[in-house]
Amino acid sequence: MGNLSGTQIWLFGTLASLIAGLATIIGAIPIFFLKKELEEKQLDMFLGFAAGVMLAATMFSLIIPSIEIGGIPITVLGIISGALAIDLMDKFSPHEHFLKGHEGPELARLKRIWLFVIAIALHNFPEGMAVGVSFGGGMIANGITVAVAIGLQNIPEGTATAFSLLKANYSKKQSFFWTSLTGLVEPIGGLIGASLVVFIQPALPFFLSFAGGAMLYVISDEIIPETHSHGYERTATFSLIFGFILMLILDVALG
Repeated sequence: MGNLSGTQIWLFGTLASLIAGLATIIGAIPIFFLKKELEEKQLDMFLGFAAGVMLAATMFSLIIPSIEIGGIPITVLGIISGALAIDLMDKFSPHEHFLKGHEGPELARLKRIWLFVIAIALHNFPEGMAVGVSFGGGMIANGITVAVAIGLQNIPEGTATAFSLLKANYSKKQSFFWTSLTGLVEPIGGLIGASLVVFIQPALPFFLSFAGGAMLYVISDEIIPETHSHGYERTATFSLIFGFILMLILDVALG
């Protein structure tokens, strides 16, 4: 397993995904200091940047390594499987999109705030899993790159999430608490991802591309449509490109 033992992969994957998830808290802090809510343009800019970082990390640290280790067929299978898995979770789990509103089975007794929390958790789980999987095969630099990428994108995503909850009439304390709590979903995904590559090492390329497919689904299904729904598509697009370029530079530097 390269430079890391199975136990080290498990520890590194879980710890790195926890740190990346905690970056969400940093992003939520501004709601206590800003006197007014962020404008839609600023939120779209933050989310666009996050999407660019995620896209670069998905390509360079998950999909390309999967191709190099396992080849095109297994990578394609993993991408499709990851996307379908999140699609099914999206379909059958009741949750609330900031843009599209309610989705999933109707559960009248489920409080609306939990619908937001479930939606954010659905998006954070594959990110945590990507961090855990990326340490597979002892790929330390690869794992650090993905963890840094997820942590970077969690900061603006945390800001956007906290202010979106604030705009939905939740208090500042509620918005901060729920936004912070969703970041703790990532180490769960990290633990599962790291465990998979430790116990089923030959399937590493599949798990890498599976995580990549899950992240591609989240980027395309939720983040990009959200950033293009308020008339600031150009700002969001250039923010995405900037995030992609920044992650590209970091990937080369850390690699």
